[in-house]
This record gives sequence, structure tokens and C-alpha cells, in this order.
Amino acid sequence: MSLIRGKSTEKTKASFPELFFDLVFVFALIQLSHTLVEDFSSTTLAESILLILAIWWLWVYTTWITNLLDTDKEAVRLLLFALMFGGILLAIALPEAFKHRGTAFAALYCAMQLVRSVFMLYAYKGVDRPSYLTFVRITVWVIASSVFWIIGGFASLEARVAFWGVALLIEYVSPLARYWVPELGASPRETLDISGEHMAERCALFVILCLGETILTTGRTAAEHMQSNLSVMVFCSAFLTTGFMWWIYFHHGQQKAADKAETTSAPETVAHGLFTYGHLPIVAGIILTAVGEDFSLSHPEEHSSLKTTLAILGGPGLFLIGNIWLKLTAARKPPLSHIAGLAILLGTPVVLPMQQNFTIQMVSTVTLLLVALWEYVALRKAKATTA
Repeated sequence: MSLIRGKSTEKTKASFPELFFDLVFVFALIQLSHTLVEDFSSTTLAESILLILAIWWLWVYTTWITNLLDTDKEAVRLLLFALMFGGILLAIALPEAFKHRGTAFAALYCAMQLVRSVFMLYAYKGVDRPSYLTFVRITVWVIASSVFWIIGGFASLEARVAFWGVALLIEYVSPLARYWVPELGASPRETLDISGEHMAERCALFVILCLGETILTTGRTAAEHMQSNLSVMVFCSAFLTTGFMWWIYFHHGQQKAADKAETTSAPETVAHGLFTYGHLPIVAGIILTAVGEDFSLSHPEEHSSLKTTLAILGGPGLFLIGNIWLKLTAARKPPLSHIAGLAILLGTPVVLPMQQNFTIQMVSTVTLLLVALWEYVALRKAKATTA
């Protein structure tokens, strides 16, 4: 019995096993946020960037295969449960990945990547030759990156960053190279039968999970530091920041991305642009925003250092960059409101140097409010013009 979703069956909704699988990554994101809050040095930030890239790649490529598979089949569900278990162990090892748990982290990461790829070879064998060969190529690239992951796991800290950086570079370049390997060559374009609408929904749900993680982290920090009226004001600002991020992404951009992915004649290519790469800065921005809100809540009257300013303003900035890419790719029109908001965030440290953390937090919140209002008014005017 085939494990592949039938070509006549359009997969548009996320299944319960997929949603269950996503919960593991909430834990991983919380672990990552806590690591950054505890030590926001340049070294930890560089290490966290590598870990964010790794977590995202695990999640997004699992989403690709569940897009192709029939998640009602027991074998597929067992695969997801196995990946969940590996993901929990990976999240446990994550805070110490650049210390004494580097080997465990690398081994778990590679095992999840390889198990998933080998399962797809099994699922496509004798069913769809071009897709099967695509996953042969993908498996070769996974093996190549795994070599650097494992070597890095045994290496010293400085070398580990380099080896893992190379491993991630191999993985992130592989779709752009269309998984070229000797003898087989590159994978033909549009080989995989991707459901764009399903990919759009899965990424939207992951963004909700990230925003939810931000609220959980903010609530936990607020409960520990809610001793003054200033803390209450900063908490309200942090909560509104999360709400405005939700509005900016879901009011217009997410639906545009879904429409583009659903109607395009090149769903595989568009899915890579919109989802595989396009959502990465959005997710990273939300995680960094949670870190910045922790700083502003725990030390609201402290004068902002370079690192706290980077977290408080950099998170929303990354988020806006991701949404600019998303809306430009989907609508072929640059969102001026987002570009203006990004300019305000970049200019704030120059115009308002050495301000208190709560002031920088307020600037971040007001900037996102202006972006949301500007886009809302512009869209209303555009609809009125075309009506």
C-alpha cells in the first residue's frame, strides 16, 4: 500500500499528527530563548544562529515530507512519533550543544535527517521514479552534511562552530543546487507534487507557535518582575508587540503567500522561496523578540547596551525583513510600510543612544503599530479604488 498522498488528493489541511509533532519544537524554541537570555554574548549569539538554522531545517523539511505523505497511514505516524522523540532529546541537548553535549546533539540531528530521508526512499521506491531519484540525491547531501556534523561534535568549541557552519551551508545550498550529485546530475524542476496551500498553512501554524512561545516567555518573566507600575507598562508593551507581529503577518501577508503557492505553475520552486527560506527570518525575529522582551521586563530602567538594543530592536527588524521578502515574492510589490518601519528600527540606536530599556521597548512597539496601521489603511484604500 502506497504511503504517498495520491496525486488526485489535494492536501490542504494540517493533520493532527503534524500538529502533535510541532509541539516538540515549542520546547526547543523555549530552550533556545532561555540560552540567549542567560548569556547574550557575541559567542552565544553566533552559536544560537547556528542552532536556529538547524532547528528550522529539521522542522521545514519534515513539513515537506508530510506534505507529500499520507499522514493517515500508520507507518507515517510512527515516523513522526520517532522524530518527535528524537526532537525532544535534541531540545534537551540544545543548551549544552556547544559544551559537553555536542556529540549527542550532532548524532541526534543526523539520525533524524537520515531516518527521514531513508523513509522517503522506501515510500517512493517503485511508486514514482523521478521523485525517488530526487530523494536519492537528497540523501547523498544529508550524508555529506552529516560528516561535518559528527566531526564537529567531537571537535573543540572553535572548530565545532566552523564544522557545523559548513554542515548547515551544505544543507541550505542543496535545494538551490537542485541536489546535484555526480552521475545523477541535478533534480529536474517541479518533480515533487507539492501542495502549496498545505505548506502555507503549516508555516502559518509554526509562526503561531513561535508567537505563543514569546507570550509564554514574556508571561514567565513578568510574573517574576511585576513589582512596579513601570513593569506593568513594559509588560503591556511587550504583549502588544507580539499582537502587532501577529497582525502584520496574518492580516495580509500569509494569505497572499497561500494564494501564490496555490495558484503558481511552479509550486516546488515557489515553496522554497516563500517557505523554506522566506519564513526563516520571521521565525528568527520572533525568537529574538522574546529575548529582547525578557531584557526590557527584567531590567526596564537599565540603560540599554548594544546587546540589549540589538535584541529589543533586532527581533522586530528581522521579522519585518522576512515579511518584506514574503510580500514582495507573493505580490511583486514592496510593502513600503515595512521598509519604513525597518528604517525606524535601524535609526533608533543612532537617534536615541543609551536610552533605558523600557524606552527602546516602547519604540519597538510603536514602530510595529505604525507598520500595521499604515498597511491596513493602504489596503483599505486599494480595495476602495478597485471596487
